[in-house]
Amino acid sequence: MEWFTNADYWLSRLFFQRGLAVLYGVAFVSSALQFRALIGERGLLPVPRFLASVPFRRAPSIFQWYYSDRFFALVAWTGALLSAAVAAGAADLVPLWAAMLMWVTLWALYLSIVNVGQTWYGFMWEMLLLEAGFIAIFLGNDEVAPPVLVRGLLIWLLFRLEFGAGLIKLRGDSCWRDLTCLYYHHETQPMPGPLSWFFHHLPRPVHRAETAANHLAQLGAPLALFAPQPVVSWAAAFVVVTQLWLVASGNFAWLNWLAILLAVSAIDDVRAARLLPLPKQPPAFGATPAWYAGLVLAVTALVAALSYWPIRNLISGHQRMNASFNPLYLVNTYGAFGSVSRVRFEVVIEGTDEVDLTDETQWQEYEFKGKPGDTRRLPSQVAPYHLRLGWLMWFAALSPVYAAEWFPTLLARLLDNDTATLRLLRRNPFPSTPPTFVRASVYAYRFTTWRELRQTGAWWHRTLVQDYLPPVMRIEPADQSAW
Repeated sequence: MEWFTNADYWLSRLFFQRGLAVLYGVAFVSSALQFRALIGERGLLPVPRFLASVPFRRAPSIFQWYYSDRFFALVAWTGALLSAAVAAGAADLVPLWAAMLMWVTLWALYLSIVNVGQTWYGFMWEMLLLEAGFIAIFLGNDEVAPPVLVRGLLIWLLFRLEFGAGLIKLRGDSCWRDLTCLYYHHETQPMPGPLSWFFHHLPRPVHRAETAANHLAQLGAPLALFAPQPVVSWAAAFVVVTQLWLVASGNFAWLNWLAILLAVSAIDDVRAARLLPLPKQPPAFGATPAWYAGLVLAVTALVAALSYWPIRNLISGHQRMNASFNPLYLVNTYGAFGSVSRVRFEVVIEGTDEVDLTDETQWQEYEFKGKPGDTRRLPSQVAPYHLRLGWLMWFAALSPVYAAEWFPTLLARLLDNDTATLRLLRRNPFPSTPPTFVRASVYAYRFTTWRELRQTGAWWHRTLVQDYLPPVMRIEPADQSAW
């Protein structure tokens, strides 16, 4: 079966598998540390309530059979430990079938979490991790050389990820076509990073060059992925460079790092060995088992059949930005930033311990870990970790519709000084006793200028726009219906 495998991609496979296991670990840990407040039994969107109305066929998950917060924590930490083992090389020390079982377990556990995560898990990198994780099941270990067809599936995934994002931009906001979107994006993106202020203040010709390079990376390079070597390796390397630029300029969870791993999987070992700090000598591969070859052929046929819907979406004039066409997230469609905000809005939550509200009432602000708040605080680097509440607060600022399902409950938890909820925040201004009132306001944020930064030490300037939710007070259990 010489045609079936290609040892020239062993190093790339090793880098991809170890890196994917690390990202699985990040995803499981982020779930373990945040789930109680978001989807736990007393969460903002509780899993038990969700499962009461959603059948297994729509949301396959082990939690359909049983859910408790302890069981969820067990699943998440089990996934994190297994991810660490695979990242350390455990899957290459066991028989092929056992290695595949490890990858199946990671995929099934995280699928179970995503399918009950509701809006907190409605991000493209969740779908991308599951689709890449499913393909990784069939990528093999040190017993066999990398299968050509599975490498082709990874390239097909990278193509859809990049090309879909490129098309949605051309079909969407006009600023992508006139190369001006980066005048605004670094400032208005969901969660800026510590370098975003500096990226925003690059000269406008550089912003236009950034936008043009983005189009080349998302519309030109993906087409070159289907060319022979060395063209495909150079195209993949260009994708890696542009993704590293995105890593430096913002926080997009593990999206950019996973795109980098997919791109590396397309680079042959001759070129990968020059870049990757990994062992350079491949193991002595054995013959490809017939059962394994049969599975790879079957999965390739399955992906080809399921690709009908993403392809139809790509060529449609009404392209959907991010969507899965089956509850297993096997073959999805991707896209990002079809429109770019010109002004940044932030929802700021404040509380007071005063009993009577007057014009002189002193309000104290809750600080979030990732999203902008205190104007003097430099944005944090949190990716590849995913701060789910911070991201959803960005959407809440765009429109209350995005937060209608969970925002009132968030305020109720703050009025109770709920421990799990407060762990998601950077600062609780009421550590001893709960506030008597909380409120939410909308502010317009912009990055300060170089002069403003020198004079004030503030990275942001903000202006009050309007009330988001007027002051509310704690409601006693007997009056909970008033919410």
